[in-house]
Amino acid sequence: MPKSTPTHPKKEQSSIIPQIEKLLVEQTSVILQAVDEKLSAQDKRIEEGFAAQDKRMEQQFIAQEIRILAAVDKRLAKTEERFAKSLDELTKTIDKFLKRLTDIEEEFTFMK
Repeated sequence: MPKSTPTHPKKEQSSIIPQIEKLLVEQTSVILQAVDEKLSAQDKRIEEGFAAQDKRMEQQFIAQEIRILAAVDKRLAKTEERFAKSLDELTKTIDKFLKRLTDIEEEFTFMK
C-alpha cells in the first residue's frame, strides 16, 4: 500500500501554527488567572492570620499593661501608707515637743 503524502504540507503547517499560538495564549491566560486567584486567596489568608496575630498580641500587651499598672498602684499605695504613717509620727513628735515647750514656758511664768 502506498503511503499518502500531503499535497500541501507547508500550507497546512502555516495554518495550524497561528491556531496553536492562539490556543497557547489562551491556555497561558487561563493558567495565569488561576495562579493569580490562588495567590490572592493565599494573600488574604496570610493577612487574616496576621490580623488575628496582631489582635492577640494587642490583647497580651493590654493585659501586661494592666498587670504593670496594678503592681505600680500597689507599690504606690504602700509608699503612701508609709508616708502617712511617718507624717503622723512626725506630727505627734512635734506636738509633744510643743507641749513640752509650752509646759516649760508656763513653769518659767509661774516662777517669776
